[in-house]
Amino acid sequence: MIYHYVAELLRHFGWTWVGIISSADESGARESSWLLRILLSRRYCVAFMITTGINVLMPESRSFENAYSTIKRSSVKVIILCGTYHDTMFHSSLRRLYRDVTFILPPNWATNIPLIEKYPEILNCSLSLNFWSEADQNFKNFLDGFHPMIRPKDKLLENLWMTKLFCLSGNKKKDTLYEKLYCISLHNCTGQEHLPDSGDYSSNITTDPVYRAVEIAGNALQVLYSSQNYSCLKGQADDERNYRHKLNLCLKIISNWNVGTRKGNEDLFLQFTVENHVFVNGSLFTRSVGNILSDGIDYWKLTINSTLIKWKNKKNQVPKSQCSISCLPGYRKVPGFAVSPCCHSCVLCSYGEISNITDSENCMKCPDHEWPNEDRTRCIPKEVEFLSFTDDTLSLVFIILSLLCFGKTLLVLVIFILHQDTPVVKANNKSLSFVLLVAIMLGFLCVFLFLGRPVDVTCLLRQVSFGILFTIAVSSVLAKTIMVCIAFKATKPNSMWRKWIGVKLPICIVLACSSVQVIICVSWLSIFPPFQELDTHSYQEKIIIQCNEGSVIGFYSVLGYMGILAAVSFIIAFFVRTLPDSFNEAKYITFSMLVFCSVWIAMIPAYLSTKGKYTVAVEIFAILISNNGLLYCIFLTKCFIILCRPELNTKDYLHSKGNI
Repeated sequence: MIYHYVAELLRHFGWTWVGIISSADESGARESSWLLRILLSRRYCVAFMITTGINVLMPESRSFENAYSTIKRSSVKVIILCGTYHDTMFHSSLRRLYRDVTFILPPNWATNIPLIEKYPEILNCSLSLNFWSEADQNFKNFLDGFHPMIRPKDKLLENLWMTKLFCLSGNKKKDTLYEKLYCISLHNCTGQEHLPDSGDYSSNITTDPVYRAVEIAGNALQVLYSSQNYSCLKGQADDERNYRHKLNLCLKIISNWNVGTRKGNEDLFLQFTVENHVFVNGSLFTRSVGNILSDGIDYWKLTINSTLIKWKNKKNQVPKSQCSISCLPGYRKVPGFAVSPCCHSCVLCSYGEISNITDSENCMKCPDHEWPNEDRTRCIPKEVEFLSFTDDTLSLVFIILSLLCFGKTLLVLVIFILHQDTPVVKANNKSLSFVLLVAIMLGFLCVFLFLGRPVDVTCLLRQVSFGILFTIAVSSVLAKTIMVCIAFKATKPNSMWRKWIGVKLPICIVLACSSVQVIICVSWLSIFPPFQELDTHSYQEKIIIQCNEGSVIGFYSVLGYMGILAAVSFIIAFFVRTLPDSFNEAKYITFSMLVFCSVWIAMIPAYLSTKGKYTVAVEIFAILISNNGLLYCIFLTKCFIILCRPELNTKDYLHSKGNI
């Protein structure tokens, strides 16, 4: 039916909010019902449907007032006409409401040129659907070859030539009768006349439906008079009384055959042209601006040259006929309070979602590794976060600090090696001092394992290397503390502690304490080792590349064991801090362990409360501060004496003053 093509025209121009005006007769009711069903099936919305007829809409009638107020309130810019024409459709009170409205006319309106010319202000720039002007060339060829000279016995054809082309028949009585009967003047014809030259047959608009009607009727007659036993004639009598009934049955069957696989015996298989009616200086010009082709099932091809169309607005732009504005990409439609589904509001897509089409009903969630752009129209890769060697200022600061601290520790080690035979170095167990300095120095270098893009290898090494190196350092401090206590007790006559003084005991303490940490680390790596992890949930707009510690128990066991060693060292050093100064560095160890324990106790809540690269930064900061605490508290005073006060670094001064 024609209104499938109307719906396709609406789709092309994006008109989803239209009005319908139909005549108050059978054709108007039937066509408006078809149109409404088709539009609703395609999810178009009808703002109003007004039925008009003779003496139905009058200025004083209530129905007219309802129609007037309905059209006035509506934002519709496109109105579709159905049925037959009545003057009440374009009542004088309604005309000013139609000035900005574009009308869509069905074929029976489009062919009524006098009607269109009657309302130039209203129907100017309207669109219409018309039967395709070149529907079937065979029918034209048939008309061109249709002539009384070819069929001299065909009286009907002779009559057509007389009444339509005003040709003499050769029968004077008949010619005289026709001239008086039809008030015409007959003349001799050349024989080159054709029926399409007649005014009634010159319109190509009627060619296609007439041809198809004749074709169906001819096929039905052929079936009716065929000798074959067609199912439509079974059980029918052969008398003339059943002739009309039999012909109707055959027409129905032949109509279905012609439609084939199409939806019923409708005119879906017709082809239509789209016409634009424009008034220029009071004269009507109708131009073809496109065509619609269809197989009547699911194939539609609409071709329109938009540059040829003249619209009512000054800018000559396609009118917007929508209940609500279109929702741009990045937004989604939300049903409004109105009953019509075409009325909606536009809401920005939620955080993490996008829409990339106009009038999207739902927003799409981006994948875990992507994030919406600022307009929320497409997903873009998330920003990757880690402590980069090259692109992060924080990493640069840590690199510089780590290298400076490494250099300072190396300098202290060199000083101690060069002055290893001096009393200050010997009195404080030079072998443990060397082990401690090497552990501190390597501890500064292990910072580099925490920088850069984490991979599985660095994740395995960073916590293990840090844990073992710090355990060696703390074990060395613990061994120093124990040796201070043993040295004091060994000064008493006949003391059994003298046999423990030497290199073996502190080395054994360091090895024993460090071995426990090694066992903890090996167990951790064997059961549930650390691995690289992409954290896409902590921050919605970026991906954190980090090391998952694997086993939380293993990680905190490493920290806990270091804490136990540091606490034991602190307690022992605290109790022996008042021993004679000539053998005592316990007060320096006390301060170093106080700094060490304070840093790592403060680090735990900070570590748990941060995310991403700042979690790593907290741990690096703790490593640098605790290592510097050990370095400065234990070795700064000794370096000062060695370098700046060499007179204090003698046996005579130590025995006389009892100072270090």
